[in-house]
Amino acid sequence: MRRIMIVVLSAALLTTSAWLVHGAATGSTRTAGATAAAAATMGAPTDERALERGVLTTSPAPLADQLAKARLATARYATSLHAAKADGYQIITRMIPDMGWHFLNPGIQGFDVTKPAILVYERHGRRWQLGALEWVFPQTPPTPPLPGATYGSFGAACHYTDGTFVFARVQELCPKRSPQSGARFNFWHPDLVTLHVWLWYPNPDGLYNGTNPLVQPFNHS
Repeated sequence: MRRIMIVVLSAALLTTSAWLVHGAATGSTRTAGATAAAAATMGAPTDERALERGVLTTSPAPLADQLAKARLATARYATSLHAAKADGYQIITRMIPDMGWHFLNPGIQGFDVTKPAILVYERHGRRWQLGALEWVFPQTPPTPPLPGATYGSFGAACHYTDGTFVFARVQELCPKRSPQSGARFNFWHPDLVTLHVWLWYPNPDGLYNGTNPLVQPFNHS
Protein backbone atom coordinates (compact mmCIF):
# COMPACT_ATOMS: atom_id res chain seq x y z
CA MET A 1 0.00 0.00 0.00
CA ARG A 2 2.60 2.51 1.12
CA ARG A 3 4.89 1.56 -1.76
CA ILE A 4 2.15 2.18 -4.36
CA MET A 5 1.25 5.54 -2.83
CA ILE A 6 4.88 6.68 -2.74
CA VAL A 7 5.46 5.70 -6.37
CA VAL A 8 2.30 7.45 -7.56
CA LEU A 9 3.16 10.66 -5.79
CA SER A 10 6.80 10.47 -6.87
CA ALA A 11 5.67 10.20 -10.46
CA ALA A 12 3.50 13.26 -10.05
CA LEU A 13 6.31 15.32 -8.55
CA LEU A 14 8.73 14.88 -11.44
CA THR A 15 8.85 17.80 -13.84
CA THR A 16 7.95 17.62 -17.48
CA SER A 17 9.79 18.77 -20.53
CA ALA A 18 8.66 20.80 -23.52
CA TRP A 19 9.45 20.18 -27.14
CA LEU A 20 10.97 23.11 -28.96
CA VAL A 21 10.86 23.65 -32.66
CA HIS A 22 13.83 25.58 -33.97
CA GLY A 23 15.55 26.09 -37.29
CA ALA A 24 17.86 28.37 -39.17
CA ALA A 25 17.87 30.05 -42.56
CA THR A 26 21.10 30.61 -44.51
CA GLY A 27 22.17 31.32 -48.06
CA SER A 28 21.95 34.06 -50.64
CA THR A 29 18.87 35.71 -52.11
CA ARG A 30 19.29 33.52 -55.21
CA THR A 31 19.30 30.34 -53.13
CA ALA A 32 16.23 31.47 -51.22
CA GLY A 33 14.46 32.25 -54.48
CA ALA A 34 15.33 28.87 -55.94
CA THR A 35 14.09 27.11 -52.82
CA ALA A 36 10.80 29.01 -52.95
CA ALA A 37 10.36 28.15 -56.61
CA ALA A 38 11.02 24.48 -55.92
CA ALA A 39 8.49 24.46 -53.11
CA ALA A 40 5.89 26.05 -55.34
CA THR A 41 6.53 23.41 -58.02
CA MET A 42 6.15 20.57 -55.53
CA GLY A 43 2.86 21.92 -54.19
CA ALA A 44 1.47 21.63 -50.66
CA PRO A 45 3.22 19.10 -48.40
CA THR A 46 0.17 16.87 -48.28
CA ASP A 47 -0.96 17.15 -51.91
CA GLU A 48 -1.23 14.12 -54.18
CA ARG A 49 1.99 14.87 -56.07
CA ALA A 50 4.05 14.82 -52.88
CA LEU A 51 2.39 11.64 -51.72
CA GLU A 52 2.92 9.91 -55.05
CA ARG A 53 6.64 10.72 -54.93
CA GLY A 54 6.84 9.52 -51.33
CA VAL A 55 8.50 12.80 -50.39
CA LEU A 56 8.12 14.23 -46.89
CA THR A 57 8.43 17.95 -47.53
CA THR A 58 7.89 19.11 -43.95
CA SER A 59 8.64 17.72 -40.52
CA PRO A 60 5.67 16.32 -38.56
CA ALA A 61 3.96 18.79 -36.27
CA PRO A 62 5.30 18.45 -32.71
CA LEU A 63 1.94 17.30 -31.30
CA ALA A 64 1.24 14.88 -34.14
CA ASP A 65 4.71 13.39 -33.73
CA GLN A 66 4.21 12.85 -29.99
CA LEU A 67 0.75 11.35 -30.45
CA ALA A 68 2.09 8.95 -33.06
CA LYS A 69 4.73 7.75 -30.60
CA ALA A 70 2.11 7.31 -27.87
CA ARG A 71 -0.20 5.40 -30.17
CA LEU A 72 2.50 2.98 -31.29
CA ALA A 73 3.65 2.43 -27.71
CA THR A 74 0.16 1.64 -26.40
CA ALA A 75 -1.24 -0.26 -29.40
CA ARG A 76 -0.92 -3.61 -27.62
CA TYR A 77 -3.32 -2.37 -24.94
CA ALA A 78 -5.98 -1.02 -27.32
CA THR A 79 -8.36 -3.96 -26.91
CA SER A 80 -6.45 -6.04 -24.38
CA LEU A 81 -6.79 -5.24 -20.70
CA HIS A 82 -5.01 -8.55 -20.11
CA ALA A 83 -1.88 -7.15 -21.80
CA ALA A 84 -2.07 -4.00 -19.69
CA LYS A 85 -2.34 -6.00 -16.48
CA ALA A 86 0.55 -8.22 -17.54
CA ASP A 87 2.66 -5.07 -17.88
CA GLY A 88 1.81 -3.88 -14.36
CA TYR A 89 -1.37 -1.80 -14.70
CA GLN A 90 -3.84 -2.31 -11.84
CA ILE A 91 -7.30 -0.95 -11.19
CA ILE A 92 -7.62 2.34 -9.29
CA THR A 93 -11.17 3.38 -10.21
CA ARG A 94 -14.22 1.68 -11.60
CA MET A 95 -16.27 3.42 -14.28
CA ILE A 96 -16.29 7.19 -13.80
CA PRO A 97 -19.23 8.51 -15.85
CA ASP A 98 -18.28 9.90 -19.27
CA MET A 99 -14.68 8.90 -18.61
CA GLY A 100 -13.90 5.25 -17.94
CA TRP A 101 -12.18 2.68 -15.75
CA HIS A 102 -8.71 3.76 -14.62
CA PHE A 103 -5.70 1.43 -14.39
CA LEU A 104 -2.41 2.63 -12.89
CA ASN A 105 1.10 1.32 -13.41
CA PRO A 106 2.94 2.26 -10.17
CA GLY A 107 6.30 1.47 -11.76
CA ILE A 108 6.07 4.35 -14.24
CA GLN A 109 7.59 7.61 -13.07
CA GLY A 110 7.73 11.05 -14.66
CA PHE A 111 6.22 12.17 -17.95
CA ASP A 112 6.99 10.00 -20.95
CA VAL A 113 4.53 10.17 -23.81
CA THR A 114 5.23 6.51 -24.62
CA LYS A 115 4.62 5.37 -21.03
CA PRO A 116 1.34 6.70 -19.62
CA ALA A 117 0.98 6.22 -15.89
CA ILE A 118 -2.75 5.53 -16.29
CA LEU A 119 -4.81 3.79 -18.97
CA VAL A 120 -8.52 4.69 -19.20
CA TYR A 121 -10.73 1.89 -20.54
CA GLU A 122 -14.34 1.58 -21.69
CA ARG A 123 -16.09 -1.73 -20.98
CA HIS A 124 -18.99 -3.54 -22.62
CA GLY A 125 -19.65 -6.89 -21.02
CA ARG A 126 -16.30 -8.69 -21.05
CA ARG A 127 -14.81 -6.56 -23.79
CA TRP A 128 -12.51 -3.63 -23.09
CA GLN A 129 -11.53 -0.71 -25.31
CA LEU A 130 -8.73 1.70 -24.45
CA GLY A 131 -10.07 5.25 -24.63
CA ALA A 132 -7.57 7.65 -23.11
CA LEU A 133 -4.11 7.93 -21.65
CA GLU A 134 -3.61 9.93 -18.47
CA TRP A 135 -0.85 11.54 -16.43
CA VAL A 136 -1.17 13.25 -13.03
CA PHE A 137 0.72 16.13 -11.41
CA PRO A 138 0.66 17.76 -7.96
CA GLN A 139 0.14 21.13 -9.64
CA THR A 140 -0.23 22.53 -13.15
CA PRO A 141 3.09 22.10 -15.01
CA PRO A 142 4.79 25.43 -15.76
CA THR A 143 5.30 24.22 -19.35
CA PRO A 144 2.71 21.97 -21.02
CA PRO A 145 4.14 18.46 -21.54
CA LEU A 146 2.21 18.34 -24.82
CA PRO A 147 1.50 21.34 -27.09
CA GLY A 148 -1.79 23.01 -26.20
CA ALA A 149 -2.44 20.74 -23.22
CA THR A 150 -5.31 21.59 -20.91
CA TYR A 151 -5.98 19.99 -17.55
CA GLY A 152 -8.60 18.56 -15.26
CA SER A 153 -8.46 17.72 -11.57
CA PHE A 154 -9.04 14.87 -9.16
CA GLY A 155 -9.66 15.60 -5.50
CA ALA A 156 -7.76 14.00 -2.62
CA ALA A 157 -9.08 10.46 -2.24
CA CYS A 158 -8.74 7.06 -0.60
CA HIS A 159 -8.48 4.18 -3.07
CA TYR A 160 -9.32 0.54 -2.43
CA THR A 161 -8.12 -2.71 -4.00
CA ASP A 162 -11.25 -3.24 -6.09
CA GLY A 163 -11.22 0.22 -7.68
CA THR A 164 -13.73 1.88 -5.38
CA PHE A 165 -12.69 5.18 -3.79
CA VAL A 166 -13.91 7.93 -1.49
CA PHE A 167 -12.78 11.53 -1.29
CA ALA A 168 -10.90 12.55 1.85
CA ARG A 169 -8.71 15.60 2.46
CA VAL A 170 -6.19 13.62 4.56
CA GLN A 171 -5.28 9.93 4.75
CA GLU A 172 -6.28 9.72 8.41
CA LEU A 173 -9.90 10.08 7.30
CA CYS A 174 -9.73 7.04 5.01
CA PRO A 175 -11.87 4.10 6.16
CA LYS A 176 -9.88 0.88 6.39
CA ARG A 177 -12.48 -0.78 4.21
CA SER A 178 -14.34 0.57 1.19
CA PRO A 179 -17.75 1.94 2.25
CA GLN A 180 -19.15 0.66 -1.06
CA SER A 181 -17.73 -2.85 -1.22
CA GLY A 182 -15.71 -3.64 1.89
CA ALA A 183 -12.47 -3.96 -0.12
CA ARG A 184 -9.18 -3.26 1.66
CA PHE A 185 -7.59 0.20 1.68
CA ASN A 186 -4.89 0.57 -0.97
CA PHE A 187 -3.54 4.14 -1.02
CA TRP A 188 -4.42 7.82 -0.59
CA HIS A 189 -3.37 10.80 -2.70
CA PRO A 190 -3.73 14.58 -2.34
CA ASP A 191 -5.42 16.89 -4.86
CA LEU A 192 -4.05 16.21 -8.33
CA VAL A 193 -3.96 17.93 -11.71
CA THR A 194 -4.85 15.49 -14.49
CA LEU A 195 -3.97 15.36 -18.17
CA HIS A 196 -6.18 13.16 -20.34
CA VAL A 197 -5.31 12.43 -23.95
CA TRP A 198 -8.15 10.78 -25.87
CA LEU A 199 -5.88 8.92 -28.23
CA TRP A 200 -7.92 5.73 -28.71
CA TYR A 201 -11.47 7.09 -28.73
CA PRO A 202 -12.73 10.22 -30.53
CA ASN A 203 -13.82 13.09 -28.31
CA PRO A 204 -15.87 15.94 -29.85
CA ASP A 205 -15.11 18.04 -26.76
CA GLY A 206 -11.40 17.95 -27.46
CA LEU A 207 -8.30 15.80 -27.23
CA TYR A 208 -7.51 16.93 -23.68
CA ASN A 209 -11.00 17.22 -22.22
CA GLY A 210 -11.48 15.20 -19.05
CA THR A 211 -14.84 13.76 -20.05
CA ASN A 212 -16.16 12.46 -23.35
CA PRO A 213 -19.86 12.47 -24.33
CA LEU A 214 -19.32 9.60 -26.77
CA VAL A 215 -18.55 7.13 -23.96
CA GLN A 216 -21.89 7.71 -22.23
CA PRO A 217 -23.23 4.37 -23.55
CA PHE A 218 -20.53 2.64 -21.47
CA ASN A 219 -21.51 4.34 -18.21
CA HIS A 220 -23.76 1.47 -17.19
CA SER A 221 -22.20 -1.43 -19.08
